[in-house]
Amino acid sequence: MSQFRARPPAIPTTLLDDEVVRIIRWDFEPGADTGVHTHGLGYVVVPMTDCQFLIEEEGGSRTVDIARGAAYRREAGTTHNVVNRGSEFMSFVEIEYK
Repeated sequence: MSQFRARPPAIPTTLLDDEVVRIIRWDFEPGADTGVHTHGLGYVVVPMTDCQFLIEEEGGSRTVDIARGAAYRREAGTTHNVVNRGSEFMSFVEIEYK
């Protein structure tokens, strides 16, 4: 019989929140997650480390590897849980545009 172990939470740090943008740095120990959430704003993600994501979405999950310094954007309305599936610390900056 396996024991259930909750994932540790990713740690958000707000770097800037003004009338134009909200910038949050997300730090993840191995296995940490954001929790399921829906983005109310469009956003850009810039990895500060190489990132090994497990993205859990309503239709299933997928893995995504993104190199440090690469960037991508998504539209408002995205619902998911982001998990560090790697064995190393990972961090990214999320820039939401208002």
